[in-house]
Amino acid sequence: MPIKVLELHHHGIRIGKSTEDVAKAQEFYTDVLGLQADTGRPNIPGIPGFWLYVGNDQNTAQIHKEAKRELDQRGVWYWQIQGLVGQNSDQIFVRDPFGNVIELHQIGTCRCNKAALPA
Repeated sequence: MPIKVLELHHHGIRIGKSTEDVAKAQEFYTDVLGLQADTGRPNIPGIPGFWLYVGNDQNTAQIHKEAKRELDQRGVWYWQIQGLVGQNSDQIFVRDPFGNVIELHQIGTCRCNKAALPA
């Protein structure tokens, strides 16, 4: 019988270990994607990094259409697809400085929030 996962609290994204790599990654996630850093992360010997808050108190995330303009201005690579999971869906995939691909989408247009699906 499989484990029943109720929600994911943490997700790790691989970045480099140097001070410069950590700074570059944190700049991307805070300055480009606008995520808020959790300043309470303890020092974990041998594991440099940072924690970020994603979403709000309702466990949802929102990316405004202005995101494409911001990515273009910053020269950040992205790939876009519209209408894949619904006629109003708009998904953007970006690469962070270390090659991790992150999906951005408009709130309420994706099947990822199971609680928001029609009954």
